[in-house]
Amino acid sequence: MSSVIQPAETAPPASYPHTRLSRLSRRFFSGLSRGISWIWLALIGVVMLNVVMRYLFGEGRIEFEEIQWHLFACGFMLGMAVCMDSDQHIRVDVLHDRVSHQTRAWIELYGLLLLFLPFVVAMIIFALPFVQYSFVSAEVSDAAGGLPFRWLIKSVLPLSMVLLTFAGIARLSRVTAYLFGWPQRVD
Repeated sequence: MSSVIQPAETAPPASYPHTRLSRLSRRFFSGLSRGISWIWLALIGVVMLNVVMRYLFGEGRIEFEEIQWHLFACGFMLGMAVCMDSDQHIRVDVLHDRVSHQTRAWIELYGLLLLFLPFVVAMIIFALPFVQYSFVSAEVSDAAGGLPFRWLIKSVLPLSMVLLTFAGIARLSRVTAYLFGWPQRVD
């Protein structure tokens, strides 16, 4: 029994072709991911320090607890854009393996245009007043001994949505290069 090998022209590509924008995006997010990895290391250090202080010295610090969730929020929110750019995000798509690569590209195109981009734009629009109010009112933690400058952590929300938008537009350029040949492929 012999197996039939499809010619390279008809075999579906492993991923969508790169464009100049997607190459720029890949370089940017590659550097960002290295920076984000240090956030996780710092988070582990703060958690360990907090545990040691609490259980060995009987001294809990509210600022350490708050910095824990600040670091977690920064790592998670900024990491979303890295995952989007590298196509490592979670997909809930029951049809994905049952349709052709071309159909998957059309689904991704419509998903990006009709669901993803409107969502991130709405998040940016609604997050900016949220951060602005926090900055103008000089919001601080409600906890005694908590962290000041609450606007700083809140500003991660619109920043992460801007980065996610950039990653989504770069992904969109790859999908349109595959479907329509525009923008020009670079690989």
